[in-house]
Amino acid sequence: MDDHNAISRIKQGDLNGLEILVNQYQARAVHAAYLVLYDRGLAEDVVQTAFVKVAERIHQYDNERPFAPWFFRIVVNESLKVSKKQNRQVSLDRKVDEPTLQLANWLAESDPNPELLVEQREIRQMILKAIRSLPPGQRASIVMRYFLDMSMAEISADTGRPLSTVKWWLRDGRRRLKNLINIPGGG
Repeated sequence: MDDHNAISRIKQGDLNGLEILVNQYQARAVHAAYLVLYDRGLAEDVVQTAFVKVAERIHQYDNERPFAPWFFRIVVNESLKVSKKQNRQVSLDRKVDEPTLQLANWLAESDPNPELLVEQREIRQMILKAIRSLPPGQRASIVMRYFLDMSMAEISADTGRPLSTVKWWLRDGRRRLKNLINIPGGG
């Protein structure tokens, strides 16, 4: 069943439509929230809240537009709210936790070469550690642009920030990530 049929069911009061959307988007939404929060439990809570908001606000959804960007904006916005409430800074010395390793494995392509696997795991860990060091707003813009494939204009509209700010966040984020990542054998 496609998104529009599921949304139509929700608008008619049939919450089975929501179950369809949960099955379709939950895993990707948890990954997106996790990339902003770096806390699996909080990411799962955020996604649950996002789905509740979908059910509550489904009449605000414009059927002429795709559902996924609308939904992922809710996920990212909720992630930022939780991040601000937590007001946490993550140490660069902190060991990469098991959910991060699972996410890295999920993002990786399998390769039978053990040495290459070890090197790729180290690189992924460095990248995730570097992303984690960014401020939450900048981290969210990186996730929205490169994980959710949102345009800079969409990020600007979603965050309520001028396009120039979004461009700066992304440029500065890429620069900071490049400086933080020291890839073995890289140039």
